[in-house]
Amino acid sequence: MIDLYSTATPNGHKIHIMLEECGFPYRMHHIDIGAGDQFTPEFLAISPNNKIPAIVDSKGPDGKAMSLFESGAILVYLASKAGRFLGTTDREKFTTLQWLMFQMGGVGPMLGQAHHFRLYAPEKIDYAVNRYTNEAKRLYGVIDKRLGESAYLAGDTYTIADIATFPWLRSWKNQGIELADFPNVQRWFNEISARPAVQKGVTLFTDVRKPITDDKSKEILFGATQYAKH
Repeated sequence: MIDLYSTATPNGHKIHIMLEECGFPYRMHHIDIGAGDQFTPEFLAISPNNKIPAIVDSKGPDGKAMSLFESGAILVYLASKAGRFLGTTDREKFTTLQWLMFQMGGVGPMLGQAHHFRLYAPEKIDYAVNRYTNEAKRLYGVIDKRLGESAYLAGDTYTIADIATFPWLRSWKNQGIELADFPNVQRWFNEISARPAVQKGVTLFTDVRKPITDDKSKEILFGATQYAKH
């Protein structure tokens, strides 16, 4: 049994989709990031960076329980456990990891900044909005070019690179993107959206995730509470 600690965000959805794709049994534990659940000692014990998602696998590689945080690491772990979605040859594995790192180091952080300055910043800063919107468009362009060369990010097979990237592109409107401007991305996006595991994965925790609109939640996520020592 895998215990899943998460909420309905792009990083969370990566792992929700992966668990569904792999068919692993799991228990859901909601972490209300707007209420500060991520700072409890219990959660910090498994996710010291106070970020979701995190998992605890009751049967780790040595038969003992193992906890993991960081969505990219969790994806690699689950792919290794399942023997799927990572590739079989060294070439396939490293190509998959290359595009996974592209998501972790570029797509997630940069689109996250675009979200923040376009939607959540207390004052509109044109320089920041333009910088991250333009970077979002550049990244979509990189993905579109790649998907013009192959069916999926790592080649002809659906992998954790696609699972990691897809949830971040679901909010393309909020990133200042017109998906029709990137036809290869749109083709890939529609294909992945139709997968049953994806359709199930993106619904997890949506019934309990609250919009970040009140001042208290914004302070917890973006203010002093976020940067305090925990």
